[in-house]
Amino acid sequence: MKEIICFYEHQVARHTAVRDRLHKQIYRLGTLRLLLVAGAAAAIWLCRESGWMIWTATAIVFAVPFVMLMVRHTQLFARKTYAEAMIRLNASERQGIDYDFSAFDGAPEKTDAHHPFSLDLDLFGNQSLFQSVNRTVTEMGKSLLVNRFLQPLTDKSAILRRRQAIRELASKTHFRQHFYVTGSSGKGSKDDMQLLTALAKRSARFTANPLWHVLTRLIPVIWLFLLAGNIWWEVPFSVTGWMFAASFLLANLPGKRIHRLHQSVEKMERVLRVYSLLMEQVEKELFCSEELMSVQQLLVSRAGKASWAVKRLSRIIDALDQRFSMAGLLLNIFYLRDIRQAISLEQWLKTHAQHFEGWFEAMATTDALCSLGGFAFNHPDYVYPDIADAGFRMAGKALGHPLLHREKCVRNDVSVPKCPYFLVITGANMAGKSTYLRTVGVNYLLACMGLPVYADSLTVYPASLMTSLRTADSLTANESYFFAELKRLKAIIDRLQAGEEMFIILDEVLKGTNSKDKQTGSLALIRQLIAQKTCGLIATHDLLLGTLEEAFPGEVGNACFEADISGDELLFTYRLRKGVARNMNACFLMKKMGITL
Repeated sequence: MKEIICFYEHQVARHTAVRDRLHKQIYRLGTLRLLLVAGAAAAIWLCRESGWMIWTATAIVFAVPFVMLMVRHTQLFARKTYAEAMIRLNASERQGIDYDFSAFDGAPEKTDAHHPFSLDLDLFGNQSLFQSVNRTVTEMGKSLLVNRFLQPLTDKSAILRRRQAIRELASKTHFRQHFYVTGSSGKGSKDDMQLLTALAKRSARFTANPLWHVLTRLIPVIWLFLLAGNIWWEVPFSVTGWMFAASFLLANLPGKRIHRLHQSVEKMERVLRVYSLLMEQVEKELFCSEELMSVQQLLVSRAGKASWAVKRLSRIIDALDQRFSMAGLLLNIFYLRDIRQAISLEQWLKTHAQHFEGWFEAMATTDALCSLGGFAFNHPDYVYPDIADAGFRMAGKALGHPLLHREKCVRNDVSVPKCPYFLVITGANMAGKSTYLRTVGVNYLLACMGLPVYADSLTVYPASLMTSLRTADSLTANESYFFAELKRLKAIIDRLQAGEEMFIILDEVLKGTNSKDKQTGSLALIRQLIAQKTCGLIATHDLLLGTLEEAFPGEVGNACFEADISGDELLFTYRLRKGVARNMNACFLMKKMGITL
């Protein structure tokens, strides 16, 4: 971890030095531009009695270097903005090493109590697992990454294929950071793809009408002849006036249709320009992993590079965005510019509409993979798990929770050797049962996503994950806590009866009923789960469940978290031990807090 910390601190220092140097250069350029303005004013004053040719020459002498300085200023300012974004990114990554992920989007809106494990494993929201991983810069990439969390892989070959891409991107730090900084300048909207798809389905009104093709060529030619006529021949002013009126009418005749066309792509110019830069970066990079090479192939086809085509679309939209500027209005009259751009847009869609869904999918895939690669880079002490060929097996040494500080996290082993098999975990309040369940669930999820896990070693068989740790009642659905838990358990049974392979994690089954009902129901549930040939972990306060090992030898195992009472102190080791818990702490804690027993 020291190397990772040093890397980010070095990046911050390096880009800070670049930013400061560029700031000084920009200041000097500003001073030179001011001097040029003052020099131009002095020269015009000195030459005030000279002819217009001297004035023109003087203006050009000062205007040319002024424009050159303006161009150079724009370039330097862009580089300074880039350096500042790099500073923010690396400073935020450095904070993330210390478990402060606040600079990144945790997607709290994706929290879903009905998902098989999302809410239970704290996937989304502030200080969530998603927030620790997410470095996406496009809405499409974010949506894809969310789906990667919600729908982990269950096929070994797919997991290994994705892992190969993650490992490659973990080593391409410059690529990932450049992708992030470039994309963060224009994140776009989750509706971009839908807008372009809807646009592609519009009927081609301008390209299908040959009259507009003729007029866009004829009108500029007529204006050139009129210009020549006004210079070399004395063309009556009325002819020019009538031509101006006719051009104005022709230019504005399809105004409503062009306006609707413009509205469908309005304000997408900057976003598409950024997308083209992201695609260009992927096109130029040398990849070795199968998934990244297939992504690259989607962007480079016989029709040309996606980045060129998207940049062309961006320029067309930019031209439409400028249609109400002074230059745009004049060009529309003399050149039928709006109609030309509408034709260009329709021609672009005709040529590329069949490709851009694949282009944006490739960009989103790269975006999501960069986040996963960044997570792997930020955790060099994590290991890539072994993926079992046949189920079920989950065996790990020293598992820890990725969101618990590495210096305080107590790490434990896990063993679910076969199917059917359930590890029943008993223990006192606050002893660590729920944290252990989440630790196992999160590392299982990471393994099935192709990511490294927080463990010394881990072997998993990728099955569907289902948890019931944090069931809640619902006032809006008129649903009690107990009924909500029953629905959750019913969903598990239904999926098992449908033949689905599952890994199940349950915490304190049937919490919403009395002790006798809870015991009877819990025992019946575990017997049914074993009969369904499934496996998992069950945590409970009920020591009676510890007797299941005798009823199902080889199919149920016992482990516990003990609370050790030493004199007037309650000690938690948070270490998983074999067997059934012996010490309960509710009465001790009540007495400690002054509650009369």
